[in-house]
Amino acid sequence: MTVPTANPRPDSEIERVLVVSAHPDDVDFGAAGTVALWTKAGIEVSYCMVTDGQASGFETDRDRAEMPLVRRAEQTAAAAQVGVHDLHFLGYQDGYLEPTQDVIRDITRVIRQVRPQRLLCQSPERNWSRLPASHPDHLAAGEATVRAFFPAAGNPFAYPELTEEAWTVGELWLIAHPEFNHYVDITDTVEQKLAAVMAHTSQHADPDTLIPRVRTMLNHNATRAGFPETHYAEAFTVIRLG
Repeated sequence: MTVPTANPRPDSEIERVLVVSAHPDDVDFGAAGTVALWTKAGIEVSYCMVTDGQASGFETDRDRAEMPLVRRAEQTAAAAQVGVHDLHFLGYQDGYLEPTQDVIRDITRVIRQVRPQRLLCQSPERNWSRLPASHPDHLAAGEATVRAFFPAAGNPFAYPELTEEAWTVGELWLIAHPEFNHYVDITDTVEQKLAAVMAHTSQHADPDTLIPRVRTMLNHNATRAGFPETHYAEAFTVIRLG
């Protein structure tokens, strides 16, 4: 199904944004440049990490029990690079994530706590042209977040055990959807994005080759968007509720 034309609200009308991702570092690869633009504009951005990313990294002899604390610390440092200081860690197990009622409820709780006008998450639809971006945890986190976005967060009768007041988010931004409809020029914040990516040191076995690859991807996005050839961009699918 073809996605609708993007019609995001002007950033000047947005006070709070919540970003939900499956693993630490997902937001940095997918959206950190855009997040940096938002925080520079005075928008409050919060992160919600659904899992602790225990099933990743390159050090085969490392104690896996250490990884949740390692990855939370790395994500906290990465977030600071782009002006984000409010982080929520749900603590689910990396590699086992499903869009269960527990996960949807926990994301709904964070939405109601943060009360954002804009919600950013991973696409629940598999992108066959970029299969690594459609990790099963990404799809599960995306599906759970979309279900929380509508209808759960705004329905006062959903999850009555929650004490937070219902909150309707008007706008959903998806990362790694098969069809993009919106590009953000991040040329002015690309160095912050790259610093955020590199903060995840436990994940980068060959850091010297990583930055050129990320730059190339961002430049390709800018070319598709019609931006000047020396620019960088992040790509999204934007859905308005109502």
